[in-house]
Amino acid sequence: MDSPKNSNSALIVNKGIAQPPAINPRAFQILKKRPEKSLSTTALLEGIRNGSTPLLAQAITLVESTLEKDREKAGDLISACLPYSGNSIRIGITGVPGVGKSTFIETFGKHLTSVGHKLAVLAIDPSSGKTKGSILGDKTRMETLANDPRAFIRPSPSGGSLGGVARKTRESVILCEAAGFDTVFIETVGVGQSETAVHSMTDFFLLLMLTGAGDGLQGIKRGIMEMSDLLVIHKADGSNIEKAMQAKVLYQGALQLFPSSPSGWTPTVLTASSLENTGMEKIYTTIQEYMQLTKGNKFFYKQRAEQSVHWMRESVDDHLLTRFYNNPRIKNALPEMEKKVREGKTDSFSAASELLKLL
Repeated sequence: MDSPKNSNSALIVNKGIAQPPAINPRAFQILKKRPEKSLSTTALLEGIRNGSTPLLAQAITLVESTLEKDREKAGDLISACLPYSGNSIRIGITGVPGVGKSTFIETFGKHLTSVGHKLAVLAIDPSSGKTKGSILGDKTRMETLANDPRAFIRPSPSGGSLGGVARKTRESVILCEAAGFDTVFIETVGVGQSETAVHSMTDFFLLLMLTGAGDGLQGIKRGIMEMSDLLVIHKADGSNIEKAMQAKVLYQGALQLFPSSPSGWTPTVLTASSLENTGMEKIYTTIQEYMQLTKGNKFFYKQRAEQSVHWMRESVDDHLLTRFYNNPRIKNALPEMEKKVREGKTDSFSAASELLKLL
């Protein structure tokens, strides 16, 4: 609907933005190439290396599976993909609820693909504490990027894991890198002290903020700010621009109070608007400057090595936990032990000790 021709009218109606197609233009092409439900590790590896997104999606589903037979196959696939991984920049993106993470990822993602990058987005959706289900709606929130042939979006349930990071996200990153994606976004559920899990699998940590967080940086954990390589004041548009600039000064001053980073990088604060597509080029340039610095002083490679050790330990913990609950003796004894704890016949610590003895 166009604006009224009467210049004296108080009613001004702006033209809406162009809507993306209701159906992915590549949908029929993708459906024709839909793979078989169960393929060998060799076939999956070949498909991933050839850039098949349906096979990449199937492989990620495999590594997310909790079935014992799938875990073994997934382990073989990850081992086969490792020689082809590690050639991307892994960017963690988090922020307070309502900050516009999905909108930002779509706008910034389109900027990256427009300059020749291949982007994989691993969006972590929160799982319900009651039903254990997740909406997994990031593809609908990123319609334009989802239709981009140079982008791949994979929403995954957090499954109640620490910091909203799905247990298999790191393995998914390896698969995406083997498929030729040179940039990987990991979008988290939201801000919290436990989001350190994201930091342990990424090279660059980007924190989205809103204006009006309050004096003394209310509503944000200090720990998450100390880990951030870049703070972006989002939704800096319209009447909010002045507030965004004030918030930028506030946060920049706060960052100077934190200890210096071992990377040698000085965290900075920028403003951006996904609605008006402003600030994206500066964010891109800042990330490039960070990569140049940390690769030059070898911090990038040192951090990757430490992350690998960390995830070795996490894998051991994960395997032991799965092995514990899948043990037949534990399965038989667990219900009765839980009943005793509920009825007060034994305490939690004694019950846990008895169960561990069965293992």
